[in-house]
Amino acid sequence: GNSGIFCWWSYISPWLQKVGGWSSSMVPLLMVLAGFGMVLGGIAGGRLTDLWKPGATAGLSQAIATVGLLLVFFVPGNHVTTALLTFLIGFALFFNSSPQQLLMVQAGEGGGELIAGAAVQIAFNFGNAVGSIVGGAALTANTMNYHYTGLAGAPIALIAVIMLVTYSRRYETHTGATERMREVHV
Repeated sequence: GNSGIFCWWSYISPWLQKVGGWSSSMVPLLMVLAGFGMVLGGIAGGRLTDLWKPGATAGLSQAIATVGLLLVFFVPGNHVTTALLTFLIGFALFFNSSPQQLLMVQAGEGGGELIAGAAVQIAFNFGNAVGSIVGGAALTANTMNYHYTGLAGAPIALIAVIMLVTYSRRYETHTGATERMREVHV
């Protein structure tokens, strides 16, 4: 699902400048705004993961990303909309961090927790590579129209939503962190 976000994120600097009308000197400041969204997303995702199902929380994260990516395509760019979308999609990217890590560690139960935890970073980097390729292809196919990076990424994020909601409905029966706790012997 993060591949969808990286379709857009890989080209954020030219998107901010060409679509949003920002000067190149303002891009670092907007990256601070994205970072603030990421921090808040990480906190919110972690708290919701403690209270709810991690798969459903990850699905919500990807749904937020899908909406943000569609807005990248459909909303005409200006200073306000590009700043808000930079914050929102950064929020969605890290909102997914806690539930994704918990799901991977749970998948590695019984001795594979460390390799499963490492797989989170591998998946993140793989998503980055795939997203930049797909986003670049969308730019090439549409004469460098940076709105199309959002359109290219939205279906990928939507597929993640569908997969995570399906997983959550089938396999997640315990909703709170206290219900998921169990004794672990090391």
